[in-house]
Amino acid sequence: MHWYFVAALLTILTSSQGILTTLSQSDGGYKYDYATVPFLAEVFKLLVSSFLLWRECKSSPLPRMTTEWKSMRLYPIPSIIYLIHNNVQFATLTFVDTSTYQIMGNLKIVTTGILFRLFLKRKLSNLQWMAIVLLAVGTTTSQVKGCGENSCDSFFSAPIQGYMLGILSACLSALAGVYTEYLMKKNNDSLYWQNVQLYTFGAIFNMARLLLDDFKSEFEQGPWWQRLFNGYSITTWMVVLNLGSTGLLVSWLMKYADNIVKVYSTSMAMLLTMILSAYLFNFRPTLQLFLGIIICMMSLHMYFAPPSMLVELPLTVKATPKNLAEVSVHQTTDS
Repeated sequence: MHWYFVAALLTILTSSQGILTTLSQSDGGYKYDYATVPFLAEVFKLLVSSFLLWRECKSSPLPRMTTEWKSMRLYPIPSIIYLIHNNVQFATLTFVDTSTYQIMGNLKIVTTGILFRLFLKRKLSNLQWMAIVLLAVGTTTSQVKGCGENSCDSFFSAPIQGYMLGILSACLSALAGVYTEYLMKKNNDSLYWQNVQLYTFGAIFNMARLLLDDFKSEFEQGPWWQRLFNGYSITTWMVVLNLGSTGLLVSWLMKYADNIVKVYSTSMAMLLTMILSAYLFNFRPTLQLFLGIIICMMSLHMYFAPPSMLVELPLTVKATPKNLAEVSVHQTTDS
């Protein structure tokens, strides 16, 4: 399976996630406990990965599976980073508004490139660095509202704590992605075995979050497992399956492509969501959205196109007896 097909599928699924989540609302709110969605998505990914691992184990030769504790103990770390990141997100939103938070969230594009270089020792060309910065600029441009509105004032009037937490959130998001790629590529273990380890800890941490919410509410609505499917509809189940499928595609890209491909997929998904929202939710496209799409397309071309398509290289003259004779004549004439 080619990585660009997986990346395109990831873009479609990621863009549909926000739309499905919006469609799952009823009267402007959720009839179900939204915290149960990530938990069920982790369980779905764990079940799919376990089934695929079982099928792989029936084949010959057997897949490679490292079962040493010093290797397995590394797999809870991404879940811990995401847990911290989620708390930082909520803390950031106490200091800044939603539009400012979305704009600052684009910093993760640049921080991913930096951590990609520092921790994975992957070199990027100057053109690729320019493309990554352009991608961040393009996504930010598409999200900026008209400067005649209060959005410009609210962005620059946020307290310093909001900016610091926004930067921390971008770094944590990039760190989780880069570290997951490191785990996936540090050995030749089966992708499905690695997924089973990741999603087992993911399910455990999400279960702990549900239990913590019960303690905070003093079990007012009963334990989480009794209301796990309360308020679920077909659209809600589509949200769960879409989120789970997205996670499986991301793990494939981490194993066989890299974080930058994932960043481009999710960024393009955001733009695609805005375009689809214009038809589904009467969203009015802005000039900034069209400019952002153009900039992101330029960035995509700059990053993945071969350098010969971007820079005109000097022509090299093949050394032949005729050419050498001409050079000799010119040298004699000049002397």
